[in-house]
Amino acid sequence: MGPEEWLAQYDKRLTEVAARAEEADARLRGVGATAASPRGEVRVRVGAGGVLEDLTLTPSARTLESDELARLILDTTRKARHAASAQIARISEECFGEGPALEVIKQHLPAGARPTGDRDDDDYFANPPEITR
Repeated sequence: MGPEEWLAQYDKRLTEVAARAEEADARLRGVGATAASPRGEVRVRVGAGGVLEDLTLTPSARTLESDELARLILDTTRKARHAASAQIARISEECFGEGPALEVIKQHLPAGARPTGDRDDDDYFANPPEITR
């Protein structure tokens, strides 16, 4: 292969990488996720970085104790962040494929949330529900 052919292939490769980067950029700008609490008292929307963009509380949220409501808001936000993270990973994989770069991206994404109803025994006994009459 001569220098001209090598340079042409290199230029073509750079153009392809730039096009994939532009596509990824455009798709990542639209990333966001919405999640609702199991009974619908809380609804949140997060952006690509996991930043809370919107929070809606229904009238039934007023019946919750403040610590329960706070925990519900955090759990619901974690679910939305996890969904946004999954979108980012999927877009990155589709645009750039598997490899070390994707692994770095996955390592820096927010962790997923365990649904509130799936509490293990340790969590249940460490944070028992409040019983009132």
